[in-house]
Amino acid sequence: MEKKNFLCTGCQKKYPLDRTFPRCDDCFEPLEVEITQGEISKKRNYISNNYTLNQNILDRYASFYPLSRINHKLSLREGFTPLIPTNQLSSILDLDNLYLKNETVNPTWSFKDRGTFVCLQHAKNLGYTRIGTVSSGNMAVSVAAYGARANMQTFILVSSDMPLEKIQPILIYNPVLIKVKGDYGQLYYESLKIGQETGIYFLNSDVPFRVEGSKSISFEICEQLGYDVPEYVVIPTSSGGNSRGIIKGFLEFYQQGLINRLPRIICVQLEGCAPIYQAWKNKDEKISPVQEPKAIDHAIANPYPPSGNELLRKLRMYDGMVTTVSDNEALESQVLLAKEGIFAQPAAAVSIAAIKKLRANGIIDKKNKCVAIITGSGLKYSGILNKHSFGSETCTLKTMKEKIVSILEK
Repeated sequence: MEKKNFLCTGCQKKYPLDRTFPRCDDCFEPLEVEITQGEISKKRNYISNNYTLNQNILDRYASFYPLSRINHKLSLREGFTPLIPTNQLSSILDLDNLYLKNETVNPTWSFKDRGTFVCLQHAKNLGYTRIGTVSSGNMAVSVAAYGARANMQTFILVSSDMPLEKIQPILIYNPVLIKVKGDYGQLYYESLKIGQETGIYFLNSDVPFRVEGSKSISFEICEQLGYDVPEYVVIPTSSGGNSRGIIKGFLEFYQQGLINRLPRIICVQLEGCAPIYQAWKNKDEKISPVQEPKAIDHAIANPYPPSGNELLRKLRMYDGMVTTVSDNEALESQVLLAKEGIFAQPAAAVSIAAIKKLRANGIIDKKNKCVAIITGSGLKYSGILNKHSFGSETCTLKTMKEKIVSILEK
């Protein structure tokens, strides 16, 4: 494999791959692994041959990852998530070709496992024995789980007001969990500094090899659709790292001639915390922090997303776009996804709300092929169900038949 470097996404300065600080020394924009010229055979499509049953994403797509060594024992079988054609949603949203990329079935129930697994390889190859992350939920669980599997001391930094139901799925892996009072957006940057000083590799949202992990989502979508690229890929977006990775994945397949065009990427934020959307709408080159973020699901509410500037650049370069949806629209879409049998958290359901909105506005055509990324499971945020008005029935064993008959007769 050709030797690769990290490339600053802002000023294009190059850095060696053994670097751990994920931002440029000069302009402080995030670093990214240079475009990789990998190889893959279309004849080995994993849908038809089922050969991925004992593989992980670094088995299948190894040539697209500039890693000196790969420890396959660290894998929890992340990736290779289903791409599901919708039944009821297609009719509800008036779309002929709507697919759900169901990331809720990853080992810790979110897309974060892809980046954690790939990033952990880089940390291990550089000799690190400690890892950490700053997270509002999904990434914390993922890093804690993989840290436990790798037998590494793991530090999890969370906001002091994180709900207990989100903390407990982290604690089962027995990491060092620290609840921090203060600005969550600044917590990210402070963690990088502390990591450099204490020998902790922080696997934060836009660390280059975490972004590399996300590009496997694109690779899989291409293969699952027989390399017939969808017109739209819709992504719930908070820090922006996952969206950057998905864009990069499509670019790498495109430059290899595996696909003949790029999809239009649509990033979705919640109205109460939408710094990337505000910069997009105002035609700003850089994002500005949201001073008083208000969002129903903190998993998609980063007030100062570290990948924001680079994501703006990429979206403008490749004809992408950003939109927002309300808290109520996110909750409504959570229920719509349940009609397809998927329990997603509200942050993961915003892709459906955005498609509904853009379809109504005529931006998405009825015949367009759309893929909605469903980023994480609702299992780790069951308290949100109190926002819905679900009902139930009660009866005795003796009156059970009478109750069922009365319901059937309604």
